[in-house]
Amino acid sequence: MRLIQLKMAAVALVLFAASSRADETADVRNCTWCHGVSGQGVSTAPRLAGQRHLYIEKEIADFSRHIRDNPFSRQFMWGAVAALSPQSARELAQYFSTLPPKAAEDGDRGLAVLGKTMYELGVPDSNVVSCLVCHGPNAEGARDIPRLGGLSYSYLKRRLAQWGEGYHAGGAYPMPRVARSLSGSEIDALASYLSFIK
Repeated sequence: MRLIQLKMAAVALVLFAASSRADETADVRNCTWCHGVSGQGVSTAPRLAGQRHLYIEKEIADFSRHIRDNPFSRQFMWGAVAALSPQSARELAQYFSTLPPKAAEDGDRGLAVLGKTMYELGVPDSNVVSCLVCHGPNAEGARDIPRLGGLSYSYLKRRLAQWGEGYHAGGAYPMPRVARSLSGSEIDALASYLSFIK
């Protein structure tokens, strides 16, 4: 009888582990519909590969609490994360953070020099501090501050513009103020430069 109970317990553990892996696989598959099989991002969805896991977790929580309130977030992400448990969010964040990122390289190379200067020195006339203070010298990010290096030009441009338009008002200081202080051409230059960082 004891042997049968041990066998049943072993089978239950195997089935539980298999179902957990199946749930995790389903969560990853749901993300890759828009963010790509290798997490490199497609169209309007940003690259998740190589992103900071604490940042991904924080953004999932912000989607869930409707802090990320721009139109694409409302349309796609609010529903996508509604059923995610904190544990699933953590596992997804860990998974995508381990994938090797590739630079989008889709910005305007002619503007990248100005963007690099802005990233490294800030915009003193607008009282905008250097981006590298928070995002690091190679735009690699730290903790829950995102990696910006290599994200697509269109995504970066849209995010900065949206902060300037008043979206994500609950977002972390100082980004809403920084974005409001940048002109359209400065946003173009900064987004272009960041898209080429490997």
